[in-house]
Amino acid sequence: MPQNKIDELLKHDVSWLLDSGHDGDIAISSRIRLARNIQGLPFPIAASPAELEQVQAAAEMALKKSEVIGKKYIDFHMADYTEVERQILLERRLISNEFVKKDQHTSLFVKQDESCAVMINEEDHLRIQTLCPGLQLMKVWEQINKLDSELEESLPYAYDSKLGYLTSCPTNVGTGMRASVMLHLPGLVLSGKINAAIQGVNKLGLAVRGIFGEGTDNRGNLFQISNQSTLGESEPQIIERLNTVITQIISHEKSCRNTLLADKKYFLLDHVGRSYGILRHAYTLSSEEALNSLSDLRIGVDMDMFNSVDLHTVNKLFLTINPAHLQKFAQKELSSQERDIFRAAYVRKQLKDADHKN
Repeated sequence: MPQNKIDELLKHDVSWLLDSGHDGDIAISSRIRLARNIQGLPFPIAASPAELEQVQAAAEMALKKSEVIGKKYIDFHMADYTEVERQILLERRLISNEFVKKDQHTSLFVKQDESCAVMINEEDHLRIQTLCPGLQLMKVWEQINKLDSELEESLPYAYDSKLGYLTSCPTNVGTGMRASVMLHLPGLVLSGKINAAIQGVNKLGLAVRGIFGEGTDNRGNLFQISNQSTLGESEPQIIERLNTVITQIISHEKSCRNTLLADKKYFLLDHVGRSYGILRHAYTLSSEEALNSLSDLRIGVDMDMFNSVDLHTVNKLFLTINPAHLQKFAQKELSSQERDIFRAAYVRKQLKDADHKN
């Protein structure tokens, strides 16, 4: 049954939220996405249902043969799932906002640990992604490059010798690659330096987005920084340039945290303590308040202010307090007010359990 596949997904920890990545106190995760289309078939926006079905069948066959995605994969036919179940996939960063709305001849293949996912018939025939915890762009590139090469053996890609890979959106033509790193930057925010940092990043030709990508805000002091240009540079060049900028931002964030601790210690302790109090004792919590309070709790954990809360618990909460996950746990649809009440109870229990473990 379709529901069982969602349940199977929820049984396992999300690999990209593990606290084992390089610079994992600031760099939450690294992700690379590739846009690919099959030669000789119209892009999804212009394809007929029969052509979309042809793409779906060919892509699924190629993925089932893949050694990279392996035997422990979960496949989803989007037409079989409710809107809430699709939102769970979005909240886990496995699909895009656009893909949530599509249900005809669309599939998703996910490696069991969620480190790799492939959308079939999104904006392009294939949207391939790999994720790792922390700042590990080269590792992510090696994984996705291997999967991409495997798929290309079975699926001839639409490619032009001058332009590179051909895509539905002109901004993806060339490498078809979007590389991004999700950063937790409360130090820059609390120091009032985040706007200057964003402006500097934008001037370097990189994009700054919220937790769920384009068009989303930066709740929880979480920022995704990614390349904008896909034409005129090779994949390693794009990754190297992004990696250099990310490393500088991480350095600035660490400097801001150290300055806050040295010069505004009680301001920082009070800020973190108040947020912890809200999370432990509130009886209604909106998504925004929960994410912002968790951000404060996370900087407290990162700076060794707590021995009763671990990073794994905080990272897990960043994901599971989202609306679709909460409704899945409640086993029913909830109104906005009901979600806020359920969220508060869920967070209180998780933090209480973490306290008992430690």
